Amino acid sequence: MSDGRYGTSSMFHGLSIVEITADRIFSKVDGSIYFYAPNKGAPVFFAVAFAASGIWHIYQCFHYKSWRLTFFYLSCATLFTAGFIVRELGAFDYGDLVKYIVTTCLVYAAPPIAELANYNILGRILYYVPYHSPIHPGRVITTFAFISTVVEALNGNGAALSANQALPRWKQDIGRNLLKAALLIQLVVIALFLLLAGVFHRRCRRGGIRSAKLENVLYTLYASTMLLTIRTIFRVVEYWSVADLHYDDRSIDPMSFSPIIRYEWFFYVFEASLMLVNQVLMNVRHPRRYLPKSTKTYLSARDGKTEVTGPGYKDSRPFLVTLFDPFDLGGLIKGRGSQKAKFWEEDDGHEADKPESQKGKVKDSSVSEDVEAAG
Repeated sequence: MSDGRYGTSSMFHGLSIVEITADRIFSKVDGSIYFYAPNKGAPVFFAVAFAASGIWHIYQCFHYKSWRLTFFYLSCATLFTAGFIVRELGAFDYGDLVKYIVTTCLVYAAPPIAELANYNILGRILYYVPYHSPIHPGRVITTFAFISTVVEALNGNGAALSANQALPRWKQDIGRNLLKAALLIQLVVIALFLLLAGVFHRRCRRGGIRSAKLENVLYTLYASTMLLTIRTIFRVVEYWSVADLHYDDRSIDPMSFSPIIRYEWFFYVFEASLMLVNQVLMNVRHPRRYLPKSTKTYLSARDGKTEVTGPGYKDSRPFLVTLFDPFDLGGLIKGRGSQKAKFWEEDDGHEADKPESQKGKVKDSSVSEDVEAAG
C-alpha cells in the first residue's frame, strides 16, 4: 500500500475518473496511480506506430484528395501519438496525477473520433448507391454524431457525480448509473449503425448490385466497426467491474479487483492494439480506393457497374428537422415522400429523351480519377 499521498483511479469508456481519497491508494505498486508500474517500452512502440500511420494518412489525404472523407483518421493518430508520448513520460513518474489525466484523456478521446470516421464513410457509401439507401446519406454522420453527443453528455455528468467523493453516496450512485446507461447506449448505437449498413447491403444484393468496389469498402467498414465494438465491450466490462465500489470503504481489498484493472496488458491488447489495427486497416484499405471523390457520382441503376454523375441528393427541409427526422417520416405521413424527385431514375431511365446539354455525365467505373465534389 502507499503512504497516502495519492488517490485511487478507475477508468471507463471514453473518460477517466481520478477519485481522490484522503488516506489510501488502491495499488499493488507503491505510489502508482496506474495500480501497476507502467511498461516503459510499449508506449514508445505505439507512439511511433500511430505517428507512422498518421503520416501515411497525410500522404493519402493529398494523394486521394480525401481530406473531407478521412481527416478523422489523421486526428485519431495525432491524439494517440500524443497520448502515448505522455504515457511514456508517466511511466518514469507513475505518481504524477497530471500526466495520468493527460494521457488518459488523449487516448480515450480518439476512439469516438474513429467512430465518427465510420459514420462519415457509411454516408459516402450510401451516396454511391443512392437508390438503395434507407436514409438520406448526408444524415448518417449528423444523426449518429448527435446520438454520440448525448452519450458523451451522460458520460460527463456521470463522471462529475461519481468522482466527487464529497457528494452523498446516493448522488454518486446516480453518477454511476448514468455511466452504465451511457455505455449500454453506446452498444445500441453500434448495433443500429450495423443494422443500417446491413439493410443497405442486403438491398444492394437483392437489387443485383455486385460492384467489387462497393463490396470491398463495406467489408472494410464492417471490420473496423467490429474492432471498435470489441474495444467498447472491453470498456463496458472494465467499468462494470468497479462501478459499484465506494473508495471511502476501508474494507475494500485492492487485490480483489478485476484482472482487467490490475494488469496493464489488458489495456494494450484491447485498447491500444485494436485501435492501431483499425488505423492501419484504413491505411491499407483506404476508402478512396473504392469510392469516388464526388458525392454526386453513383452507380447506375441500370447495370450497377457504370458510374454516373448526376445532380446529387437535395433535402429542402430545415437542418434541425433533418437531424431529428433523418428518415423523413413526417413526409411519408403527409404523403410527400413519394413526390420527391429520384434523380437516379431521371438520369438512368430518360437519358435518350433529353437534350445533349441536360444529359448526365457517364464514365466507366474503372477510371481512377473521379469528378470533383461541389461545395
